[in-house]
Amino acid sequence: MNQERLMQVLLAPQISEKATWVAEKNEQVIFRVVSDATKPEIKAAVELLFKVQVESVQVCTVKGKQKRFGRSMGRRKNWKKAFVSLKPGQEINFAEGGAV
Repeated sequence: MNQERLMQVLLAPQISEKATWVAEKNEQVIFRVVSDATKPEIKAAVELLFKVQVESVQVCTVKGKQKRFGRSMGRRKNWKKAFVSLKPGQEINFAEGGAV
């Protein structure tokens, strides 16, 4: 796979109450990814950037909310998030900025 493309697949880690609960319970990390990313691309990108071994990847598309802009109704963009399961013993620590 193209190295430049892999560097652009992951946008940001999804930090929320649900994300930390999932991380503790299922040993998964949640990332916000580009809309056209595939599971193999996400797996390769996480392994490249964080030097960890990925067991599986699950993706879901989050529908954009309806919002009002002045008088008219508009819609935010849809976005995609990826649930990345790490192999046992693997961990990503975002506080230190890399793999542990």
